Amino acid sequence: MTRLFKTRVFKMLAAGSMLALAFSAAAPAVALDDQQKKEMGEFIREYLIQNPEVLVEVQNALEAKQQSQRVEQSTKGIADNKQEIFSSPTDITLGNPKGDVTVVEFFDYNCGYCKRALSDMDDILSKDKNVRFILKEFPILGPDSVAAHRVANAVRLVAPEKYAEFHRQLLGGKPHASEATAIAVAGALGVKEAAIRKSMADQPNDDLVREAYRLANAIGITGTPTYVVGDEAVFGAVGLETIEEKVANVRACGKATC
Repeated sequence: MTRLFKTRVFKMLAAGSMLALAFSAAAPAVALDDQQKKEMGEFIREYLIQNPEVLVEVQNALEAKQQSQRVEQSTKGIADNKQEIFSSPTDITLGNPKGDVTVVEFFDYNCGYCKRALSDMDDILSKDKNVRFILKEFPILGPDSVAAHRVANAVRLVAPEKYAEFHRQLLGGKPHASEATAIAVAGALGVKEAAIRKSMADQPNDDLVREAYRLANAIGITGTPTYVVGDEAVFGAVGLETIEEKVANVRACGKATC
């Protein structure tokens, strides 16, 4: 391998370029035979062993690029679906229905992180009387989750005034959420099983679940909980402080990140 070629490869690596991209960029300019390819591979291996921090730089650059792409997708998805995200007549709204800031949560009744984040929702609603909180039922953790959310939709239709407490008890409870456990929770709140089953038969929530999946796909949501605050998706159980900060930013500058 010539000194000039080695120098070229060294500079690309030292700059933290992706190895595959560095090789593909060099290949059109330099036709390599098998021996040169072998020498180049040995040289790259030797360089990385001596400078392993390059791999960390490459990984950080990749993660930053992926995060940037995720933010771009979510921002566009929110902008394109504002009505469906923030003003769907089928969603349950807690807190102040005329609040100046809306927090939307996509959740699954069997999501452990959603269970731990339940207190964040309650803290926000108790501390800030001008927040509107929307619950998006997004069952992604198997058939039992889908069944539990079908019961939840029936409770929303049959006894909407009891939905908030039903939600807290089912999501905050220890048993695995299923049709049976959801009906038991509803029954304990005075909602008749016969009325729930009739509603489930007459008005199944399959269309609502499909719509939640469509919105999630548009925003780039792959897990729960995910929040939408203002123009931004907030992925994961990020904690009360982060959500409060996003709410304050929307009030201050109209965006979740000022």
